[in-house]
Amino acid sequence: MGILEKIAEIEREMNRTQKNKATEYHLGLLKGKLARYRAELVEVKSGGPKGDGFDVKRSGDARVAMIGFPSVGKSTLLSNITDTEAAVSNIDFTTLQATPGRWEYNGAVIQLLDLPGIIEGASQGIGRGKQVVSTARTADLVLMMLDATKSHLQRPLLEKELEAVGIRLNKKVPNIYYKVKTGGGISYNSTCKQSQLTEKFVYQLLHQYRVFNAEVLVREDVTIDDFIDVVVGNRIHLPCLYAYNKIDAITIEEVDRIAREDHTVVVSIEKDLNMDVLKQAIWESLDLLRVYTKRHGEYPDFSESLILRKGATVEECCRAIHKTLLDTFKYALVWGKSSKHNPQRAGLSHLLCNDDVIQIVRK
Repeated sequence: MGILEKIAEIEREMNRTQKNKATEYHLGLLKGKLARYRAELVEVKSGGPKGDGFDVKRSGDARVAMIGFPSVGKSTLLSNITDTEAAVSNIDFTTLQATPGRWEYNGAVIQLLDLPGIIEGASQGIGRGKQVVSTARTADLVLMMLDATKSHLQRPLLEKELEAVGIRLNKKVPNIYYKVKTGGGISYNSTCKQSQLTEKFVYQLLHQYRVFNAEVLVREDVTIDDFIDVVVGNRIHLPCLYAYNKIDAITIEEVDRIAREDHTVVVSIEKDLNMDVLKQAIWESLDLLRVYTKRHGEYPDFSESLILRKGATVEECCRAIHKTLLDTFKYALVWGKSSKHNPQRAGLSHLLCNDDVIQIVRK
């Protein structure tokens, strides 16, 4: 029996099993098996023949992967906000390869990837979908393009395909310490009461993965799925923005209902409706910071900014300017939201905020 047949058999058994308190333990072990087989399915075996995946060189300050079913407006959006001329047509599967585009916004260079449309079962390789969803793992943000005129089942179907390849959308990394050891058996501790996870399940799941010596420390109330993700270890947690296109073809009541959903933007790319809101939403979802530099005795240079990740420190800013700057670093003067007073003398561990101004003082 192949991996796909094993996955189908487990899914059938899970569908047959009633979901209640008495079956939670059994369903959890089935989910563990399912996660293991799916991980084997997406693994790239080394030493084999080179595949025909979508190998696009990463460029810019961030990468955004556009994912959606065929003919939802991905190529139209790429042509609209970048200089790339993507193939646009009402015919399904017009885009057959990953098409990158360069987009400059708020001083940042953002790479947009127009990925081919996927269909149900993509995570299992149907319609080259395996390459599409695997390419999304390299992105900093998933932009899920949806057709507002079609079924509302589009969104959960796409989320299911991404979940199957280990992509977790808009979820934080579980606060679980897990380390495989060479001896001593399995040590399980929890700092708070668990509503789902039990010590018995932890032991059984680790034995299922042939782990007999490990240390587990759970620091928050987590689900069984969260613990499985930590054990499997190949999960990627990405922010996701849902963009509903073609809102000019539905009623204003329907537009209002969709727009109130979390992480959602409603647009009409052809009619150029709400495009500025979409661009700003992409920027905010990427969690990028603009930091301006200043020389001693001169005004700040607002014509060019450094683009850093949210949570960046003065040390990371120094590395972005030049890798040797840390060797002669003495302290930094910071103006902006992150400073208690202007200017504030700061060390390497000082956290920066958006639109801060920094001056590096050298030894």
